[in-house]
Amino acid sequence: MRTKSLKKNKINVITLGCSKNVYDSEVLMGQLRASGKDVVHEQEGNIVVINTCGFIDNAKAESVNMILEYADKKEKGLVDKVFVTGCLSERYRPDLEKEIPNVDQYFGTTELPALLKALGADYKHELLGERITTTPKNYAYLKIAEGCDRPCSFCAIPLMRGKHVSQTIEKLVKEAEGLAKNGVKELILIAQDLTYYGLDIYKKRNLGELLEALVKVEGIEWIRLHYAFPTGFPMDVLEIMKREPKICNYIDIPLQHISDSILKSMKRGTTKAKTTKLLKEFREAVPGMTIRTTLIVGYPGETQEDFEIMRDWVQEMKFERLGCFTYSHEENTTAFDLIDDVPEDVKQARANEIMEIQSQISWDLNQEKIGKTFRCIIDRKEGAHFVGRTEFDSPDVDNEVLIDASKHYVKTGEFVMIKVTDATEFDLFAEPV
Repeated sequence: MRTKSLKKNKINVITLGCSKNVYDSEVLMGQLRASGKDVVHEQEGNIVVINTCGFIDNAKAESVNMILEYADKKEKGLVDKVFVTGCLSERYRPDLEKEIPNVDQYFGTTELPALLKALGADYKHELLGERITTTPKNYAYLKIAEGCDRPCSFCAIPLMRGKHVSQTIEKLVKEAEGLAKNGVKELILIAQDLTYYGLDIYKKRNLGELLEALVKVEGIEWIRLHYAFPTGFPMDVLEIMKREPKICNYIDIPLQHISDSILKSMKRGTTKAKTTKLLKEFREAVPGMTIRTTLIVGYPGETQEDFEIMRDWVQEMKFERLGCFTYSHEENTTAFDLIDDVPEDVKQARANEIMEIQSQISWDLNQEKIGKTFRCIIDRKEGAHFVGRTEFDSPDVDNEVLIDASKHYVKTGEFVMIKVTDATEFDLFAEPV
């Protein structure tokens, strides 16, 4: 007679893509644990949930490869069940079900209750903002809104994440308080578009009021702003940033391009002159502020002249932080109707040229920091160094501060004053003072 297996299930959540996905995985894990499930993040488990990204070709390929890898492991009996959720699943579910049938179930971005049910758990509404953070203990992402109402021609996010929906200030403050109780000192505010925050529920752009409420949360010492749209940016935020020491003098504002003809085709609702004026206002309002942006090269119809306008502008603006991507031709976006006419090698060469210019700018700016003192948060110890960041740096994408662990001891998760002793393009070497 066969006896029933008493093997305890362990659910392994794997996260691909952006910080919004990290947040969603953390919420999923919090819900699973509240239902008494054994849940881990990117470790061994016999049940696997893959939270996918479907933004651009590279991200889609990574997600598909991960699904195939675990479908194969299931085939070989190395894992028992595989579930797929997130943006790729939202966007391509019928194709994925057909092409990779050896997955137990596919779920979209808004189907958390159904996913939990499939995992034998209940969705608990009362778990407001409670989640299992997967980032180092000192920082956490705070997703203030979901989805996007912008019409950008190249972007598939509205297809995967739907319309813009803001969270209430009360809910976000409660969530921030919970994070602070668990030792989080830095909140990184994320959304597809911070600029739009509040328009749907408060009938006005309300990022400023949200910041005023969050700075009152005890234990939170840094608040960082990610992904603000340039059009309609609420300028009162700059005044609050200047006045409130808790709000990092830092903003991530993806600009995508600067040639007027490309901006128009991209449906960005702005011009080179307006964007340049906005950035000038940023720097005048908050002297010493760090501006991070991202740009796209090789958009359909981008001429050498369009590229040179952007290249010269990057040289002139001297962004503290900048990333550059090659255009990805995404079906069901309005740009998909255009001819993807810039060859891949030209796209790559243009991206390299922008990043080379940025590398020099970053080198020059970092050299100016030598001998200066900064407040720094220590994220982790890695090899021979403690690794931290100043308020001008976001995790994973920006400069890091390296402190020689053989000479100095600092506590991870804590703030420390450091003096910069040397610098490269993307790292600062420092000692505690």
